Amino acid sequence: MTEPIDERTDYDDLEESDDLEESDDLDQSEELIPVPGVGRAVELTVAPKTAGMRLDQYLAAQFPDFSRSLVQKAIEAGGVFVNDGTTKASHKVRVGDQIRICLPEPSHGPPVPEDIPLDILYEDDCLALVNKPPNMVVHPARGNWSGTLVNALQFHFQHLSAINGAYRAGIVHRLDRDTSGVILVAKEEQTHRDLSLQFETRKVFKEYIALTAGVLDRDSDYIERRIGHHAHDRVKMIVTDDPERGKEACSFYEVIERFRGYTFCRIQPRTGRTHQIRVHLASVGCPVLADKIYSGRDSLRLSDLVPTLPAENDEVLLARQALHAHRLRLFHPRLRKVIAVEAPLPADFERTLAALRKHRPV
Repeated sequence: MTEPIDERTDYDDLEESDDLEESDDLDQSEELIPVPGVGRAVELTVAPKTAGMRLDQYLAAQFPDFSRSLVQKAIEAGGVFVNDGTTKASHKVRVGDQIRICLPEPSHGPPVPEDIPLDILYEDDCLALVNKPPNMVVHPARGNWSGTLVNALQFHFQHLSAINGAYRAGIVHRLDRDTSGVILVAKEEQTHRDLSLQFETRKVFKEYIALTAGVLDRDSDYIERRIGHHAHDRVKMIVTDDPERGKEACSFYEVIERFRGYTFCRIQPRTGRTHQIRVHLASVGCPVLADKIYSGRDSLRLSDLVPTLPAENDEVLLARQALHAHRLRLFHPRLRKVIAVEAPLPADFERTLAALRKHRPV
């Protein structure tokens, strides 16, 4: 629910924490502008957050409904222009580059409104804040054309911002499929632009909570390590000291509760890199619990906590990564005041915490 506003809060002190949990590195402030009369022609302007990416990687991130190989073919065929000139897939995009691409229409139609229940934490005429459940993809893409948050939003709201196109209607930032919690939705275009600018200039504060495999040794600390793409696994990110391979990233964490072998903590990412929280926690030996990519396991069972447990008493406590977008605070561009909301702990977190307190107390 919406919190009372702390009158001491200074808008200039709000920090961005747009932890882009999905595997691509899309900058939500970039607008997709259809070019009249040329079919599926789109123009993009490269923003700071995506500068330095390969052209093919950048375009694949902008168009999740097209494969990277299709994008590469479009580049090779001369269908992509950077600053009015054709270029190669390996070209590194720079801030302000004007990119024009012609792609075929996607094989799938636009998203269809679906009557999927939504937990709406806050709503007005300009924006909404929704508590996204785990195992829900934010917007339609290959392999997930229905059951997404966008499908649900189109059913529940009469108007959504169209800045990012039909496939991302209303979406200002994203969470990974398995990450639950607060997500921001824009209902009209100018509000969307204003909110995107807040993310871009680090004026949005987000706080996550997590359960980790491993015990954080300090009660609170900053993790400051560059994050870049894995050399061979395009889904995975890594920490690196190489400024050519990674971008600066900073996360603050604070321990809430410790258990034997596990930690319950809150995290406030100060930057918005892909998989930032997951990569940073893994880098200090405490990956997010049940995070298959960075911990090697995709679930937690009661028998993991109690090895002598009879098989008939076993149960799955967690079937997804234990990461929850708990709190979001932003400056409402129309009401001219700070809005803060919290998403309550999901049931699988509560169940896991109860088991840890019972079977793994310090």
